[in-house]
Amino acid sequence: MASVFFTYFQLGWLHICSPRATDHLTFLLALCAPFVLADWRRLLALVTSFTLGHSLTLALATLGVVAVSTSLIEALIPVTIMATAIFNLSRAGQTLRRQASRRQTPALFNASNALAVGFGLIHGLGFSNYLRELLGQNRRPVMELLAFNLGVEAGQLLIVLVTLGLGFVVLRGFGAARRDWVLVVSGAALGIAALLLLQLLLPA
Repeated sequence: MASVFFTYFQLGWLHICSPRATDHLTFLLALCAPFVLADWRRLLALVTSFTLGHSLTLALATLGVVAVSTSLIEALIPVTIMATAIFNLSRAGQTLRRQASRRQTPALFNASNALAVGFGLIHGLGFSNYLRELLGQNRRPVMELLAFNLGVEAGQLLIVLVTLGLGFVVLRGFGAARRDWVLVVSGAALGIAALLLLQLLLPA
């Protein structure tokens, strides 16, 4: 039993922390771009919202409760990255104003969190496509589903921490402007997502 749990935990981890997970990695990069270590509460609320969304659809789709076209989901995932990156770019100039008003406690759940839940629903369907291939004919994969989801979450947490750490080094170590960091990271995420979408839409 423990070996099954560890195996699927590792598969969930590798599904995030591998070059094949370019789409999910890029989304996490875009999601974290506007935040620094001091914003950890707001980022935690945002990532938790995303987690709630993808955990729900991962479970429902894996257990066969919902079924959505794989090609549609593969196309929608780059769209979620592009939407997140464009949102960041449109608000990049507001980061300094947020810093100036930091004494005001921001709402931990707002429209951004609701959007993260929605995008999480889409990414969860993407995770489920991979997990169903692994499970084969197993129709009641409760432990496998739990272990895989925990592995995904552990990998996701690592990516968030690495992104925040890299941002800290660039902003504090090299003295880069926060606005420039948001523009560069979000612009890179937008470009990667556009390429992923074109690869799906254009014939080979």
